[in-house]
Amino acid sequence: MLNRIGISLDEELLKQFDALIAQRGYSNRSEAVRDMIREELIKKEWSDTDSEKTQVGVAIMVYDHDAHDLSHKLTHLQHDSHDLIISTTHVHMDESNCLEVLLLRGKAKEIASLGNAITSTNGVKMGKLVPATTGERL
Repeated sequence: MLNRIGISLDEELLKQFDALIAQRGYSNRSEAVRDMIREELIKKEWSDTDSEKTQVGVAIMVYDHDAHDLSHKLTHLQHDSHDLIISTTHVHMDESNCLEVLLLRGKAKEIASLGNAITSTNGVKMGKLVPATTGERL
């Protein structure tokens, strides 16, 4: 069941919002607002790092596989957290750079810890943890 609500926005903010949703391809304002609300609810889910609830996330990293001992370190990090890793994808971007994506499921605190460990590993050129949701609470 859908409920209707009303919001008031000043003209300039509405103009910027309409430009943003057009750029992103939304068919209407309601769909854009629903997505923004969902995004905030996902942040709230993840903010309770002591929660026992199962969360999901995606860890992304780009690194030079020729960097001294880096592949070995990253492999050990993954093996140490094998219970969190659902799947991995490894792509050779060029002759030295690799892109790796890890799909993760577990407690938010444990997923965040792995994401931080990957991102802070010396030699990782780009690392990011993207919190996601199981969808149960949305």
